[in-house]
Amino acid sequence: MVDITQKVSSLRKAIARAVILVSSQSTIDRIINKQIPKGDVFEFSRAAGLLAVKKTSDVIPDCHPLPVEYTAITHSIDGLTVIVDVEVHTIYKTGVEVEAMHGAAITALTMYDMLKPIDKSVEIANIRLVAKEGGKSSFSSQITDALKAAVVVCSDSVAGGKAVDESGKTIVKRLETYGVMEVGYQVISDGPDEIRNALTRLAGEQFNLVIFTGGTGVSPRDNTPDVVLPMLDKIIPGIMEAVRSYGQERTPYSMLSRGVAGFIGNTLVLTFPGSLKGVEESMSAIFPFIFHIFRVAGGTRHSG
Repeated sequence: MVDITQKVSSLRKAIARAVILVSSQSTIDRIINKQIPKGDVFEFSRAAGLLAVKKTSDVIPDCHPLPVEYTAITHSIDGLTVIVDVEVHTIYKTGVEVEAMHGAAITALTMYDMLKPIDKSVEIANIRLVAKEGGKSSFSSQITDALKAAVVVCSDSVAGGKAVDESGKTIVKRLETYGVMEVGYQVISDGPDEIRNALTRLAGEQFNLVIFTGGTGVSPRDNTPDVVLPMLDKIIPGIMEAVRSYGQERTPYSMLSRGVAGFIGNTLVLTFPGSLKGVEESMSAIFPFIFHIFRVAGGTRHSG
């Protein structure tokens, strides 16, 4: 299976359609009047389709088991054509397109099985995905205007040449994958004055985004949130709440992070943990969705 552990759960929907062709109006009339020997075609096939949606991961090897929150199966008739629409919803990390299509396929196949004794020409014409929404593709992820970003590594050991930075460089690479090509990078110690001076300078230079990594824990030299928080003009608690919530599902130590986020003027400031794992989880939790903030705040626009 594809690894989806880094993904964020969201509301996902899919609608699939199957088309069944019959050879005569007599077949349609018998369906409507519930005169098919094997039973009520619509109700039997609907029940089969519902079971199929829930059992998709049991028969398609690479599909993830997921919580099906809602399924609706409807039939409509157009001449000698019966149209089956299957709509599926979930709140999860991956979509339900295959579940909807599997439901449509089994609904159609059940109808075929029930109708073939009276109509030797019954045919399943096609099964296709009609619509889907949710997940990364439904949210903004493509930056259309230039975004100026900076990454600041707060670490006494890295600044003193006793350790090699991985976290800051990982942030830079991830930002570049999202289309942020102008990314500044610097390393400073954990001292309050160094943090304050770096942020004052970057905000003054009109950086759109500044990400600090390091100094968000509870050790004596973890000063980043304490310095950054009083400097913010507008605090946005939900950003780091999302990061901590995402991290807490993966490690119980995420609750110890004191990261803060908000604006200084038009500069969005984020404070991430210093560990490589903490940075990777923080980026996965809020990117690329965080770019939406520049549009609603009146800053840099992006598509979506």
